[in-house]
Amino acid sequence: MKENILILCTGNSCRSQMVEGFLKAFDSQLQVFSAGTKPSNQVHPLAIETMKDLGIDISKNHPKLVDEFITKSFDYVITVCGEAKENCPIFIGEVKYRLHIGFEDPDKAIGTNTEIQAEFKRIRDQILSDFFKFYHTQIKK
Repeated sequence: MKENILILCTGNSCRSQMVEGFLKAFDSQLQVFSAGTKPSNQVHPLAIETMKDLGIDISKNHPKLVDEFITKSFDYVITVCGEAKENCPIFIGEVKYRLHIGFEDPDKAIGTNTEIQAEFKRIRDQILSDFFKFYHTQIKK
């Protein structure tokens, strides 16, 4: 049986959505979900755009409240918030492994449109690298 994985973040609009997209692209048999404690209204357009650049479509995703998943059991619950001032969600459901793989929030980037897009791509590339490593060392061992 393939693993059930929940990715947690605060707004569930950028980082956790990108992770969900990557993990599903690595292995279509994984059951991957993402959620947040204070979900945004939509997946960030720049998160959608930067993932599309790599051929991964997350445009149909939508932010979800973590409470939707409390009654499910997961093999992995992974928090991806990165800044000390961010509160990583705590998941109280049944979990085999809890991990934290943190990233800065690209939605907090300031500057020109080009600079903000570059920040989204930088974080996306970090997520790709770290979760490719996670997938090959934890899931596909």
